[in-house]
Amino acid sequence: MSVRELVVLGTASQVPTRHRNHNGYLLRWDGEGILFDPGEGTQRQMLRAGVAAHDLNRICVTHFHGDHSLGLAGVIQRINLDRVPHEVTAHYPRSGQRFFNRLRYATAYRETVELVEAPVSADGVIAEPGGYTLEARKLSHPVESYGYRLIEPDGRRMLPDRLAAHGIKGPDVGRLQREGALGGVSLDDVSETRRGQRFAFVMDTRLCDGVYALAEGCDLLVIESTFLDEDEQLAVEHGHLTSGQAARVARDAGVRHLVLTHFSQRYSEPDAFEQQARAAGFEGELTVAYDLQRVPVPKRR
Repeated sequence: MSVRELVVLGTASQVPTRHRNHNGYLLRWDGEGILFDPGEGTQRQMLRAGVAAHDLNRICVTHFHGDHSLGLAGVIQRINLDRVPHEVTAHYPRSGQRFFNRLRYATAYRETVELVEAPVSADGVIAEPGGYTLEARKLSHPVESYGYRLIEPDGRRMLPDRLAAHGIKGPDVGRLQREGALGGVSLDDVSETRRGQRFAFVMDTRLCDGVYALAEGCDLLVIESTFLDEDEQLAVEHGHLTSGQAARVARDAGVRHLVLTHFSQRYSEPDAFEQQARAAGFEGELTVAYDLQRVPVPKRR
């Protein structure tokens, strides 16, 4: 059975708190696992969340600030310790190659798994493994940062009533799907487009074109909201978003489920983030993330 869900491993910005670990997010997408921004303590959070090294197929790092990358060393070594039986691909800004190298070889260990380095240096498609396309878009932060977007290709949904009306059944349904037409009946006559699902991961950034491009039409958007709206000037100065800004992006982009995360330690009550997101006009499903939470990708309409 395929599973599409976000496993939240950590939600704190800059420093962990008593209740929030550094960043870490695992996207389960059918049989594949994509780990985003493993901050310090991610390996332990994986254990608590029931996530194994074997679940990881791809690692995506937005940028090389510690709360988004210090956990790389432990995760990479755990992948090798557990002898994960498949290769693991790592995406990260090419400008941070020296940081990736230091984290990958922070201490001595035996390499048993092929870790494929696939650094990102420009906007566009970075992987097409089959079943989805993975894109990157540059963001606006004091160090180079990229957001990531997963797009499932559109498919077709067969319509039983139309098939029956044309007398098409059994093996002929598969033949029609393969060949596009059968006995004067086209595929369009008996089916409709099934829109592929979309997921985006947007971390440390000011508002910029990349944010909107990543969020457009997403079924599930995970986005930072480090500050509340009253601290917008701080957000701009440090290269971050407020809860209201993130919500307006989601509203304008037609996002179905918005996940706010990456909260500053200055705030102790999460309710204010939800209140400000709603005040900004976002009417879809909304989650103010907490550690070890699981958020399912919304079912297709």
